[in-house]
Amino acid sequence: MIVNLLRFRFRDDVTEAERDTVLEAMRRTAGVESAAFGTVGRDLGDPADGFTHAYCVGVPDLAALERYLHDPVHLAGDDVILPSLARLSAVRFTDDADPDTGAKMGALVLAKLAKYPAWEQQLNAIPG
Repeated sequence: MIVNLLRFRFRDDVTEAERDTVLEAMRRTAGVESAAFGTVGRDLGDPADGFTHAYCVGVPDLAALERYLHDPVHLAGDDVILPSLARLSAVRFTDDADPDTGAKMGALVLAKLAKYPAWEQQLNAIPG
């Protein structure tokens, strides 16, 4: 299992209705066929960390991760989600014993960045 946990905060100018739209887009992304589980909600960590919400998704393996990264629902969701975020931090972990899993995951992300340069620009615009 590969787990991706995102902690984030919305930009100050994002309205409550826009927040709801973003959270719904995240729920759709977390529910794609390649995801084994997913959840979206309030971040319960230290408020001093500057995060208000969290997104967590688990995918069974690298093949599922590749499908997840390129799923049309995920791609469309990112165009709604990313412009609304003021801060974003990711933690990824796995129970896969292969010592190269992290590098293989990185290669999948690099391939997506190469294929979708606008996605990379959107990500780079959000402070960590």
